[in-house]
Amino acid sequence: MAFVVAVGLGILSVGAQSKTTVRGAGGQAQPASAEQLFALANDVRTRSGLERLQWDPALAAAAMKHCQKMTVEGPISHRYTGEPDLTARAADAGARFGLIEENIAVGDYPSTIHAGWMNSPPHRENLLNRDVDHVGIAVVASRGVLFAVADYSRAVPMLEPNQVEKSVAALIRVSGVAIRKDPRDARAACATDKGMPGGLAGGDPQLVMRWEDSDLSHLPQGLASRLASGEYRQAAVGSCPARNVKGAFTSYRVAVLLY
Repeated sequence: MAFVVAVGLGILSVGAQSKTTVRGAGGQAQPASAEQLFALANDVRTRSGLERLQWDPALAAAAMKHCQKMTVEGPISHRYTGEPDLTARAADAGARFGLIEENIAVGDYPSTIHAGWMNSPPHRENLLNRDVDHVGIAVVASRGVLFAVADYSRAVPMLEPNQVEKSVAALIRVSGVAIRKDPRDARAACATDKGMPGGLAGGDPQLVMRWEDSDLSHLPQGLASRLASGEYRQAAVGSCPARNVKGAFTSYRVAVLLY
């Protein structure tokens, strides 16, 4: 089973149309305005029953770099000729993520930029996405207006294979299934696309399940259902390098053997 993560981008600018083509030569960063947009975002998410966003310095750095470029290029855009795309910009700044999306704007005040995002369906969807948990925001003043970039993500920690295995094993133990101490068979299974390699040290499993995901907070539904059936007494967990990862996304590949 493979879990695919994707990029979602806000596609429209906000503010007066005449102000979306302002040209300049860079501008002055406005950290207080960025903090205001951050507070406004978390206020509306809280009122909508959603998790508050955490500030991500790497995303903020990526947003600032793009925001400064918008002030120079003129018409605001998610990407300019010769510029890396959002996933590459965020990864280059040190962010690690399973999902990433972006809002951009030009306007007079942080409050009007926020209101514009909330009144634009694609921007509102990004801001109120329950699947994102981090954000980095940059605001730059140039030629009498504010340029803004907000990069939202579902952050993914950088885990070693043994840490991935421990995380998955902890979820399996909740079902009452014991975890085998030796992960070698499961790691061998993880490295294959189907079936099982020969010469298994722990005997043939009754079931093999493989998947890739950036979110290790829950098990795949198919595996959870199997564990709930009560048919199995032991499990082996193995992790290996992910295969179905696009661009700069972070994901983990896992195999679980059930006995």
